[in-house]
Amino acid sequence: MLPPVPSPADYGITSNYGFLSPDLPLEVLPDPYYARWESIVHNLQALILSKRLQTMVQHLPILSTSNLKTDAEWRRAYVVLVFMLHGYVWSGNCPEERIPPQLTVPLFEVCERLEVPPVATYAGVCLWNYKPIFPDEPANTLDNIACLQTFTGSLDEQWFYLVSVAIEARGAPSIPLMLRAITAARTGDSRIVTDCLQRLAETIDETSSLLQRMYDNCDPYVFYNRIRPYLAGSKNMSDAGLPNGLLYDDGQNPQYRQYGGGSNAQSSLIQFFDIVLGVEHRPTGTTRGDQVPAESKSRHSFIHEMRTYMPGPHRRFLEHVDTVSNIRSFVEARRTDSALTIAYDACLAMLRVLRDKHITMVSRYIILQSRAKPQPQTPARTNLATATTEKKKMRGTGGTALIPFLKQARDETGEPAIDAWARRLLSDGPADKTFASLSKVGEMPDGHLEVVGLCGTWTADDSEGGICHW
Repeated sequence: MLPPVPSPADYGITSNYGFLSPDLPLEVLPDPYYARWESIVHNLQALILSKRLQTMVQHLPILSTSNLKTDAEWRRAYVVLVFMLHGYVWSGNCPEERIPPQLTVPLFEVCERLEVPPVATYAGVCLWNYKPIFPDEPANTLDNIACLQTFTGSLDEQWFYLVSVAIEARGAPSIPLMLRAITAARTGDSRIVTDCLQRLAETIDETSSLLQRMYDNCDPYVFYNRIRPYLAGSKNMSDAGLPNGLLYDDGQNPQYRQYGGGSNAQSSLIQFFDIVLGVEHRPTGTTRGDQVPAESKSRHSFIHEMRTYMPGPHRRFLEHVDTVSNIRSFVEARRTDSALTIAYDACLAMLRVLRDKHITMVSRYIILQSRAKPQPQTPARTNLATATTEKKKMRGTGGTALIPFLKQARDETGEPAIDAWARRLLSDGPADKTFASLSKVGEMPDGHLEVVGLCGTWTADDSEGGICHW
């Protein structure tokens, strides 16, 4: 007997807002008991600027989470605590290694309730961190949303989060759409599946256009040097000053822990696209011909690892969808249905274009910025922006070298293509002279990435990476 197709509502997912909070995130915790937390995050930029944030946190009482009542309050508490946590760690000249009980104790309790790790995640900085500008208008487009919390107070940081919020909202209708396609595939209804795939291709194309909006209001220099360091986690961050990770002190049994930081690779929407289309991701560095056990894929793939940073209900929803996903096999069994195969291959092409555009973005926001001559700082600071050197791998906020990851994830997206023209178009090898290959952002046939910009022409080797997004 086939497992039932999941109901998004069972996992707190809606057709209007998708993986965004089903209710608008709270702007403040309503119970006055938490006024001290709210006072700190309300003045976060001033406390960072005046170097008083650590002292303020250290003088906090250890507040109980027993006064948190609704899901929205638990999510707000998480946002408040992780913004305090990352500000506490990264706002000084060197990172603070020990997290005091004032943060550790309530954060552990909140994270256990929400099933997220005690670190800033995509959910904390994007999904649960927005509000409408005008409450009587929908909060699902870039022209009517603002951020609740930032580290820097800059427009650039707000925009960086809000583009992701808008992408999540735009992609939301695709969730019930593709669940309908899965149901239709079970009954052999090619017409409905084709229609759903055509609409999904349009949706992915629109999310790709939204990603391009990042350039409108987020300056690469500001992002690399001012914003990105605050999003860093504690995994693989030796060069940034955390060789052992963070020491979470709960007052009884302090433990070093290492977590990746906030990353758009933690977006459930993008992984949903992969799952329903049957795109499989292998451990970074392996090729299609390599023999990789199924259990090894989930254990070592960076994309699979990022699911552990998603809220528990979202993670379980993806796992449920994975058990019923049948679109790829449905299309492969009907290769003579040209409308169906073209619609399916179009989805893969749009998803690959999205990843291609992201590689361009990483190049502009990360790699070119890392090559620019650093401005002198007095006193010198140690963080993710200052740790990069020519001889060391650049790390993304999630703690991994990402050019290999991003290129492989993009190339894997085209592997399920059905028609010969689509396989050639989406191939990661040299293009047939009779076919135009999909743009690879200046990538050479040998896999190197050439970028031409104000800093000249250079090549990004596989040993270098960028931010973790899709």
